[in-house]
Amino acid sequence: MTTTVEQTAENHVFEADVARLLHMMVHSVYSDKGVFLRELISNGADACEKLRYEAIETPSLLAADPESRITLRLDEERRQLVVEDNGIGMRRDEMIEALGTIARSGTRAFMERIAENKAAEGAQLIGQFGVGFYSCFMVAEHVDVISRRAGSEEAWKWSSDGKGSYSVEAANLVEAPPRGTRIVLHLMEDAKTYTSRWTVERIVKEQSGHVPVAIRIVDKPDGEPVQITDGTALWTKSKSEVSKEDYTDFYRGLSGQYDEPALTVHFRAEGRHEYTALAFVPGTQPFDMFDPERKGRMKLYVKRVFITDDAELMPRYLRFVRGLIDTADLPLNVSREMIQESPILAAIRKGVTNRVITAVEKLADGEPETYLKFWENFGPVLKEGIYEDYERRAQLMALARFHTSASPEGHRSLAEYVKDAKEGQDAIYYLAGGSLDQLKASPQLEGFRARGIEVLLLTDSVDSFWVVNAPEFEGKAFKSITQGTADLAQFPRLDNQTPPEQDSAGLATFIGFAREKLAGQVADVRASDRLTESAVCLVAPEDGYDRQMEKILQNAGRLQGATKPILEINLAHPVIKAIAAVEDDASYQEDATFLLLDQARILDGERPQDPRKFAQRLARVFERSVRS
Repeated sequence: MTTTVEQTAENHVFEADVARLLHMMVHSVYSDKGVFLRELISNGADACEKLRYEAIETPSLLAADPESRITLRLDEERRQLVVEDNGIGMRRDEMIEALGTIARSGTRAFMERIAENKAAEGAQLIGQFGVGFYSCFMVAEHVDVISRRAGSEEAWKWSSDGKGSYSVEAANLVEAPPRGTRIVLHLMEDAKTYTSRWTVERIVKEQSGHVPVAIRIVDKPDGEPVQITDGTALWTKSKSEVSKEDYTDFYRGLSGQYDEPALTVHFRAEGRHEYTALAFVPGTQPFDMFDPERKGRMKLYVKRVFITDDAELMPRYLRFVRGLIDTADLPLNVSREMIQESPILAAIRKGVTNRVITAVEKLADGEPETYLKFWENFGPVLKEGIYEDYERRAQLMALARFHTSASPEGHRSLAEYVKDAKEGQDAIYYLAGGSLDQLKASPQLEGFRARGIEVLLLTDSVDSFWVVNAPEFEGKAFKSITQGTADLAQFPRLDNQTPPEQDSAGLATFIGFAREKLAGQVADVRASDRLTESAVCLVAPEDGYDRQMEKILQNAGRLQGATKPILEINLAHPVIKAIAAVEDDASYQEDATFLLLDQARILDGERPQDPRKFAQRLARVFERSVRS
């Protein structure tokens, strides 16, 4: 066999995002640089699992060395730390793809966040964004990666100092691992503590103690390997054998995050289908929670062999859940098509989903303050299930929490809303919009607030969808206060004031005048019982979409042309009375009428339809007021 390959090293330049990321890592100060070791061990464990999967069809890949392992070699004198696995390894093109680019999404978001946050938060962000291999440049002035793909006689060496470029060349076959990847870190002077066995072993046990691959350590160049973790899969143990710290450690390695799980669900199902599930609800929002593809992050194992992380093992509204499912009911060579169509996985999916939602319900009932933190993180996603998951709609609606006009800074459940509803109130009123401050200042809210009628303040885009699909809650239908008539006459105002007379000749004439002038822009002009402070507001017709839903659909290009709104006028407002009283100046009344419509648009978060005409009308009204 030829032991060396004569080939000139190829030099490459990192992609722009990678170069920026490396620069930030090398020149930033982190509170816990040791996170790099967890990332490298996690990559090594993934490589071992990929090999086990490929060996299902090609057993010869494992024949000479069937036991997966990760070996850490320490050399204090040479200031080196080596992380080696006997996993799948890499070919030349795979090495360039894996180490020259960042394939995982979120890189740019990571760099923006790290630039905005103080240095002490850096390690948390590394874990959150999973930048993986590149974290080693926090401690290494130079890195060599030597890898041999399982079943291949060729080996390749990748080298870089993390300053913008890297080289790839054929490796010495004698020095290369028989299979797998060896990462040699030439440590910086201030990072030589990572050649200390005590330091390295502590980090491994704290952060990677439960990866499903045994980890060994060699603390001297001529030393013997000592096993420091046994590679026993944590999920195969009973809950009584696993501590909270163990779960946290496993969660961090599994999810690539650095926070603590808010909820842990670990159980073994027996009976018609047998499987083990270990699921975590993160303590903070994962960076990819609002990824448009809405993919889940649960891993599928069959008899402890990793199969895929691309199976739909949880509904998409629970995509923030991290974890795994291990079953013996599927064949090891399960195909992607079988995964998609498998009734076994459908049953497992249902069972795990029910257990996770039950755990969330227990949290809501037993620890309401902790639950509110969960809701603030994941409520916008969980509400997607109200319109997607009919079977669990009632459960999800009971879990929902809302800001309301009665508690704008706090949270209320629908059950609390219904309990405190006014006598004779047959609807759950809501107001949807872009921000809480905007909703609290909305003119449509005035009449409800004046009568002590609570209104849900909905600020998430998903809210406009689920309220349409959820027909009712405990017998009360959902009704937007920006659509149709308010029907507030049956509820007395808290200040005992009576509604203004709506049959005044001058006011009735003005409404007819406004209706005629605005006929091309509004569906109707009418007196309002929902306004108490503002002069005007816009509402949607009874049929169709409410104001916010229409805006969302228009912005998404899913609605051709807007429905004409209805302009409601507060007959008790002094401005309206003053305009109606100017019966001898039709041009002034016309300008004032169009200005009232534009004022209503502005209050609704829109711009005047024609800014130039708006300015001209405003100037003429100012001029008349000065003359008079």
